Amino acid sequence: MRLDAPVLAGTDKLERCSLRRVVEFGSGVGQLREGFGSDGFVSPVRVASEVEARRHRRALEDAEAEVGPLHYQYKMHTVMTSPLELATHPAMLDVVEELLGPDILLYNACYIVKEPGTSAHVAWHQDLTYWGFDSDRQVSAWLALSPATAESGAMMMLPGSHTNGRLDHKVGTDGSNVLDNDQYVAGVDETDVVLCPLRPGEASFHHGWTLHASRPNASGDRRIGLNIQYLHPSVRQTLHDLDTAMLVRGEDAYGNFGTDVPATGNLEPRAMEQRAKREALVKGTYVSALGAT
Repeated sequence: MRLDAPVLAGTDKLERCSLRRVVEFGSGVGQLREGFGSDGFVSPVRVASEVEARRHRRALEDAEAEVGPLHYQYKMHTVMTSPLELATHPAMLDVVEELLGPDILLYNACYIVKEPGTSAHVAWHQDLTYWGFDSDRQVSAWLALSPATAESGAMMMLPGSHTNGRLDHKVGTDGSNVLDNDQYVAGVDETDVVLCPLRPGEASFHHGWTLHASRPNASGDRRIGLNIQYLHPSVRQTLHDLDTAMLVRGEDAYGNFGTDVPATGNLEPRAMEQRAKREALVKGTYVSALGAT
């Protein structure tokens, strides 16, 4: 069974396969580092309380009521204080520090929302494929703001797949694959796939070469997560010299990125305009990288 776009059938089999091994890592940092090194991910890690997660979900949905859907819009930490607070939460940065070291750049934060009863899914892919970076000193975090379950389309990981480096990605025509460029990795063997359910306020952390995917949301609630990308300051953008990030812990001795300005309010017009320009640059980078493959 594969999750190549646009294949969506077989969810019942997937759940049986994945639920053989639901990941339960402890919070000890040594254990986190060990799991990340061997499997390419750790999950679940408690970052915020469920009460906090509900507050942050309300912040998102209040913003959506004002400006419309915010699904997959980049650099949201520059226009809203809620994603900035979560991306710089001490518990979040403590985990990232254990995985990357004491110097941390925040590259991106975006909401990923699967509406209930829709066909939206995420095909098998690797995060680093089209970003143009010269290094894999990067960590992707996914923080749940609503329950991420087998039914709602929790993330699936393929343990150890990060050790294979970059894999070939194809470009599809499946409108329900939420990834930019509809990219996907074909022929993934799902025998050892792990389902990573999360309660609100819990997070998963994965390596940029770890294969991951998720099924459609068959539940009655929105599946909402904040996707956050962290880099070591030594990482460099190879496709242009306009990329930006934000130092959130330690020091930046490299200066490879311009500076993102943290949100001081919510949805301020000037910040929103700047965010849109930065998003266009990031997504343009994906297109440039795609053309180079």
